[in-house]
Amino acid sequence: MHCLIVTIFSSVLFCSGDMLLTPCDSPIYCTGEVLRQVQMAKLFDDDKYFVDMKLTTAPEVVVEAFANLTSGFPNKTVPSSELQKFLQTYFEEPGKEFEQWTPPDWHSKPKFLSRVSDSKYRSWAEELHGLWKSLGRKIRDDVRDHPELYSQIFTPHPVVVPGGRFRELYYWDSYWVINGLLLSEMTETARGMILNFMFLVERYGFVPNGGRVYYERRSQPPFFPLMVESFYEVTRDKDFLGQVLPALEREYSFWMQNRSHVVAINGLTHILNQYNVPVDRPRPESYSDDVELAEGLSTEAQKRLWMELTSGAESGWDFSSRWYIDSTGRNNGTLSDTQTSSVLPADLNAIMCRNERLLASFHRILGNEDKAAEYDKALSARIEAVESLLWDAERGAWFDFSLVNETRHLSFYPSNLAPLWARCYSKPEMGDQAVQYLRASGGLDYPNGVPTSLSESGQQWDMPNAWPPLQHMIIEGLSGLDSAHAKELAFSLAQRWMQTNWRAYIKYEAMFEKYDVNGDGKPGGGGEYEVQLGFGWTNGIALQLLDQYGDRLSSGGCVLNANILIGLISPILKSLF
Repeated sequence: MHCLIVTIFSSVLFCSGDMLLTPCDSPIYCTGEVLRQVQMAKLFDDDKYFVDMKLTTAPEVVVEAFANLTSGFPNKTVPSSELQKFLQTYFEEPGKEFEQWTPPDWHSKPKFLSRVSDSKYRSWAEELHGLWKSLGRKIRDDVRDHPELYSQIFTPHPVVVPGGRFRELYYWDSYWVINGLLLSEMTETARGMILNFMFLVERYGFVPNGGRVYYERRSQPPFFPLMVESFYEVTRDKDFLGQVLPALEREYSFWMQNRSHVVAINGLTHILNQYNVPVDRPRPESYSDDVELAEGLSTEAQKRLWMELTSGAESGWDFSSRWYIDSTGRNNGTLSDTQTSSVLPADLNAIMCRNERLLASFHRILGNEDKAAEYDKALSARIEAVESLLWDAERGAWFDFSLVNETRHLSFYPSNLAPLWARCYSKPEMGDQAVQYLRASGGLDYPNGVPTSLSESGQQWDMPNAWPPLQHMIIEGLSGLDSAHAKELAFSLAQRWMQTNWRAYIKYEAMFEKYDVNGDGKPGGGGEYEVQLGFGWTNGIALQLLDQYGDRLSSGGCVLNANILIGLISPILKSLF
């Protein structure tokens, strides 16, 4: 396979050519000596705590005061005790950006609850439905009026946050949150969240990773069109669709102009997308981790690593062996070998594929056939590119493509099945092949979910963690196939995932952002921070699965290894056809 690889650059808002940027323009929250010294002093267990604090006075006053403070110490390095006093004078604890708010459209008995036949699961679903009240946030008007005092980005409508350290809205998390809100019949809250994303696109040209200024240069997996799809399916509101469609198109243009590669192969050129953030500084919310990881590297190598880590954060998979590329060009190594921008990811391109199909559909609904045809054409080109570069006919799955050695990375990740979920393939038999791949992959061998990889790297997007969105994408992909075999496998995975969530809830009275595939009800771990409670997307996906399979799911049912289950039912299925 011989490829000529060319990067596309364009100047949309902030990205132009090879220009490198700071995480944001704030001299407190993104750059400067205050940030560096506070974070490297490790005054808090989590670097994110400091950059979520509120200023008590203008940032230029704080910068000047800190400069005066440093002048009194050798090497201008302030002792921890003095840093603590400085923070007490010029900062307030996180949380000052919100006011008390309860979603006004919440009510106690949404209709979907009646479809959950297991009484324990139905009571649990009621409690999950109630969690929306505790996760709802309304941003104070003071954030709008004095944005320089906050790292919080003002949005005009209330938000539902993931929970724990994640005190603000997050991009791809919100897709599953909105799906859960719609099941809870909280249509106005969901509408407000979508309008917030429209607001952010109008301001930045894309949706930032989350609602903080230190996320302003990076995005996350682009699920905005899917949120609108979910909302439209419930409301059939064409006026709303017409209102948000320009923002969807603007975001699509951002990804095509700032996060794409042209790959020439066998005389043909294809365009696929990548994660690639032009920021060569430590991430403010993980500042000390990034600085320490880069110790001993040359200045240029440090900047390159920080760019790749920030791009990994943009992927949502922060961090994973999936992004490692060692000195031989193989999908191997350690966190310092992260080369996210050198990968054309199967799941990102599946999402873009689905977005192109949705944009065509939205224009068609609104009567604009010419624009619909443009996105139809883009979709066809995308499927051709995905099949040329990512599809492996021998293995029957889609794999990330390395721009380093022009090969596919063949390790198992649930993202290898993302084009199945997105229906980003041309031949029905490819779906059947993907099911066979999943069966043989080793990913079904665990009792409490499909692991994020089979590699125990210590990173949170690897073994032994199972993440809710990946479970849901696999289940949705399988359940959408015509095959009874695939549908039964989808149900088996839903059953085991619900029991994992349920057992943890019984034990801890909490929902977690991720779970351990090896332990019944055991939360996940690893990575840069402790496992978080809440949890927005976990709740939304649990409600979706309880709605979809509520007549069959059982809190006391036995969870079989999916391969054993398939072995039991395959002879029966063969006898029927």
